[in-house]
Amino acid sequence: MTRRLAEVAKKVGVSEATVSRVLNDKPGVSEATRQAVLSALDVLGYERPTQLRGERARLVGLVLPELQNPIFPAFAEVIGGALAQSGLTPVLCTQTKGGVSEADYVTLLLQQQVSGVVFAGGLYAQADAPHDHYKLLADRNIPVVLVNAAIEHLGFPAVSCDDAVAVEQAWRHLASLGHERIGLVLGPGDHMPSARKLAAARGIAGDLPEERVARAIFSIEGGHAAASRLIDRGVTGIICASDPLALGAIRAARRKGLAVPSEISVVGYDDSAFMNCTEPPLTTVRQPIEAMGRAAVELLNAQIGGSAVPAEELLFEPELVVRGSTAQALRG
Repeated sequence: MTRRLAEVAKKVGVSEATVSRVLNDKPGVSEATRQAVLSALDVLGYERPTQLRGERARLVGLVLPELQNPIFPAFAEVIGGALAQSGLTPVLCTQTKGGVSEADYVTLLLQQQVSGVVFAGGLYAQADAPHDHYKLLADRNIPVVLVNAAIEHLGFPAVSCDDAVAVEQAWRHLASLGHERIGLVLGPGDHMPSARKLAAARGIAGDLPEERVARAIFSIEGGHAAASRLIDRGVTGIICASDPLALGAIRAARRKGLAVPSEISVVGYDDSAFMNCTEPPLTTVRQPIEAMGRAAVELLNAQIGGSAVPAEELLFEPELVVRGSTAQALRG
């Protein structure tokens, strides 16, 4: 207890006696100091005294599936900055293989009395994944915002990049370059953004053979394996569901002795960091992460403030960024 008092006092810059008065709910402490002490408790990972748990902390959980894909740190930077400008402290929760699960993070965040949670990618995008922890948040009336396509009936507002428009832009770009055998590298079959991309591709192509669609885990290695299958089936233009998948596709082409873009064209998705520095620079479809991240925080703030926010999805327009990984299809 003494150590806890000392740590919190040092963090806030007040005396241990002042911290003790706050923890024991005694008068004689300004509201600003009281809130600063409670926030310090939350940040340092200490539980609030029982009598003070009724009000939520100014902490917001920011749950990410990984940090290896550069798009997720980019979302974290935008969302974290917007939260800080709103007087909220982001608590970054990143999953690792064999580590803390998304459901475990939700339990931890609930224990910390968070004001809300933003999920930027996660199990809500996978139809076959467990979703009980989302129901737990809904039952506790915790404000939640989801970033990008989710399964139906979760009951949370979402901000998403329009997957259908993204595929249309990429497909029409490759078709304008003369590509007729266009294939897709997508995520698993239950992945909602991938399902939307596939539906859009079928709408454009009319008849898209199954052999033109390859599934992969979201990694460079997954993209390499999936693109290898498509190349073996005669595909000349490949649209990928993420930039790391596209980098894997470029590697697959090179391993087969094919040049990108003169023999195989590749389009990514996200326009994450350093995609203009790859060799060749990656043609990709850009997610407007700045606008999406700020909209997510606005929706969360509205809920925290007590406003009724409909469980609807805000769709944001992507942008095709043409660089050096696409070119005219070979004739003959």
